[in-house]
Order: sequence, then structure tokens, then C-alpha cells
Amino acid sequence: MSMISRRDLVRAGVTGGLTVLAPRSARSRAATVTPASSKLSDEARTGRVTTIEAKPGPIAIDTTKTAVIVVDMENDFGAKGGMFDRAGIDISGIQKAVGPIAKVLASARAAGVKIIYLKMGYRPDLSDLGAPDSVNRVRHLRIGVGQTVRAPDGSESRILIRDTWNTDIVSQLTPQADDVVVYKTRFSGFYQTDLDARLRQMGIRHLIVTGCTTSICVESTVRDAMFRDYLCVLLADCMSEPIGYGLPRSNHDASLLAVEVSLGWVSGSAEFINALASHPA
Repeated sequence: MSMISRRDLVRAGVTGGLTVLAPRSARSRAATVTPASSKLSDEARTGRVTTIEAKPGPIAIDTTKTAVIVVDMENDFGAKGGMFDRAGIDISGIQKAVGPIAKVLASARAAGVKIIYLKMGYRPDLSDLGAPDSVNRVRHLRIGVGQTVRAPDGSESRILIRDTWNTDIVSQLTPQADDVVVYKTRFSGFYQTDLDARLRQMGIRHLIVTGCTTSICVESTVRDAMFRDYLCVLLADCMSEPIGYGLPRSNHDASLLAVEVSLGWVSGSAEFINALASHPA
């Protein structure tokens, strides 16, 4: 069997459809499957439909059926004095993503697009952390989950515990009254939460994904979303990954490639904002 190149893989996600891979000699005979999202119904055509420039190709979204997902942009991951910072993990990439995310949220709110925040956080007694020998419990305890600390303002707080400074969304991205906030206890925002039920109740079809970290909580959430037939667009400059950050090829890059090839679309904050501006509410 001949080797499949990256170009072959990326071509599997050509604009508006999925091209079934075949040997180059038979490429002209490759079958094309067009997802329902590219066949806009009469009802969708009367909605607020706009197109986002993305990889592997442009994607049309109805803004009335779209939500921006903000994954784990909380103090423990992105602020000085939070869990990552205390553990010596470089948070500069996460902090760099805050500005683009803020612009995306402002544009989304102006266009009437729903905004949903996911927050990693556990009960004070850690009863939802997992079984004693579970990977989730063991690995999180190693980095201090549940420990009592002092927040930057001097108040008492606890690492990754609900309703504390540590699990508050970073100040530049504070949720507003109409936004939805969902606590989660595993990497995926869908695991034992009501996220799927909320999205379906709101009639959401497209998810514009931002947050941290790219290869862990973002990718886990996107994979679960794809399994449930949501159409995900990741905004590359609105997320970050400390693992391999600064290397020529990081986990961040690998996750974006996986999404581009198999799980959804990859775009940027400017492309999303431009799409909304081209089709105002």
C-alpha cells in the first residue's frame, strides 16, 4: 500500500464535503459525500447565514444556530497565582489568547450569537474527582487540586474548586448575564454535564471553539461534539497549549491538524469577526 501524505489527508476535508481517499490514479473516481450543512434548506436561507473562511474550506453558518464555546479560560489556567502558574507551567500562550477571544466575544454578542463558558471545577469534598486510583484523580492531585491558597487579592481560595477565585473566568473575559456557564469535571465539556441538552434546547448546530488547552480540554470537547454531529470551527489564535509550546511543532499544531483533517474546521478570530460583520444582525 502506498503511503498517504499530509496533502492527501487534508484533501479529505475539501470545501463542503468529504472526499473518500483513493490511489492517485483513481482520484478522479473518488466519491464525494456532501454534509447536510452545505445543502441549506429554505428555512436556513431565510436565517442569518454567513460564511467563515477556514481550513480545509469555507463553512457557512446560521448565526441563530451558532454558539461560541469558551473552554476553561479560568484563573487556575491563565492567571498569575493560578494552578498552572504555581506549578511552573508557562501560561504566556494562554494569556496571549485572551485578547483575540475578547474581540470574538464582543462581536458575537453584538451579532446575537450565544456564548457558553466551560469551567473545570470540583466540589469542595472532591467527591467528583474520580475513584481513588483513577487517572483523573491521581494526576490532578499531583498538581494541587483542592489545596488552600491565597488569591492575588489576599482572600482564601482553593485550587480548581468551584465558586472560588481559582475557577473564576479571567477578568478580561468575565461572563455576562445572558451567557451560559457550565461546570465540568473531566476534560470534555460533554462528560456528565448538561451541555448537550442546553445546546439542543437552543437549537445550536455550529460551535465556534476557543480556550485552553488545545490538545487536552479543547480537543476532548471537540471530539465529543463531533460524535454528536455538531459542526466545530476552532479559532487557532484563540487557544493555546503549554505542552510543546515554543517548539517548531507543538501539540497545539497537531490538534489543529487533526481537526482540519477529520473533526471540523480551523479558522481565526479575524475570519470569524469578518464573517459576522459581512452579515450584521
